[in-house]
Amino acid sequence: MATGSMEAALMSDPTIKLPDDLLVEVISRVPYKSTCCCKCVSTRWRDLITHPDHREKLPQSTLTGFFYKTYGMGRDPRCPHVYQSVSGSWCPLDASLSFLPECKELDILDCCNGLLLCRRRTAPKALDDPGTLEYVVCNPATEKWVSVPATEYSLFVNDARLGFDPSVSSHFHVFELVTAVALNLNNKYDYCIEEVGIYSSKAGGWTHQIVWDNPIEILCLSGGAFFNGVLYLRSDSDTVAAIDVQGNYRIIPIPTSPDARGVPNVYVSRGQLYLTDHGSSELSIWVLEDSISENCWTLKLKVSYMQLVGVEYSSAGEHYGVISAHPEDNVMFITVESASRIFPQMKLFSYEMDSREPRFICDLGRNSSGLKARFLQMQVLTDELPASFMGTGVADLSTQKLLIVCSIP
Repeated sequence: MATGSMEAALMSDPTIKLPDDLLVEVISRVPYKSTCCCKCVSTRWRDLITHPDHREKLPQSTLTGFFYKTYGMGRDPRCPHVYQSVSGSWCPLDASLSFLPECKELDILDCCNGLLLCRRRTAPKALDDPGTLEYVVCNPATEKWVSVPATEYSLFVNDARLGFDPSVSSHFHVFELVTAVALNLNNKYDYCIEEVGIYSSKAGGWTHQIVWDNPIEILCLSGGAFFNGVLYLRSDSDTVAAIDVQGNYRIIPIPTSPDARGVPNVYVSRGQLYLTDHGSSELSIWVLEDSISENCWTLKLKVSYMQLVGVEYSSAGEHYGVISAHPEDNVMFITVESASRIFPQMKLFSYEMDSREPRFICDLGRNSSGLKARFLQMQVLTDELPASFMGTGVADLSTQKLLIVCSIP
């Protein structure tokens, strides 16, 4: 290289003379999000960061994998979920959650920023015995857990969501979605959400009850997302319901394709709320810019199904499903279900939105519940939580009534 060219290279990249091992040592001292940005500096930096030999030294993503439900004769009723890692072996998790107390049945309801929300049942003393049911919030990485007492409706509630943001507070919230049939068993097949109970770990009880004058139906397989203290849930009327931890509630309209297939859903990634919308031949990805204005969604990306998963798997377009967005990377996770009705096969892919490159991750097999189930994104949380997460739970497991009633016009 000529002297002038070498000087120009040094001016543009002062690290050009650093040996690889020293440059890796420097990069290892920055947070994971900054490491992702470092990939864009040059081809050399990208290759060093992605090289398998440097994995142990460089900071890793908080994303470890996904929990999803399985069906079949051999499933374990105590915990019918499977854990699929997408991070290799650097952070193995016990999908059976064996550190929790023994129970008859354990159902994983939601996951948020490293914590799991579960519902556990012990052997009932009576059919309607509320003492046989409770919620549990746990951290699988540290095996710490705490009990959340049931409400008078919990026995008949199918769904609850978790809100937790460790960058804001060490406390969490549980949102119990109470349907019309849970309020009154005579309302058969009416699964519209009429009330939402909110539990605060800081207050140590159920602090709010939202009563909706105009009940909406929250799709039972809607993943939802907790972002900036607000729980976002996809409804069945081309809207997203937004519920904050103080019990305030609003409805946000969403854009939909005229040839929409599948269910639009919301995800949090890189400090933004994303909406995915499936058309007949392509996927649209939107970003929430301002929930107050009329045009609050901005189109981020459109990608064909062939680009999304490659030519080999692009013939089953109606069986695609976005299950999650990477919390730190510009990556979406997609499942592809084969067209076979008898023995459908499920595959898991990732799609890098910057490079527009798909990557096959693994086969999920035939016993996964397919696109009819939620995949719960699991992140690792190694920081210590408050004293309430001591592994002893809460002594009082009796049914609690909600404390504050907020009427929503």
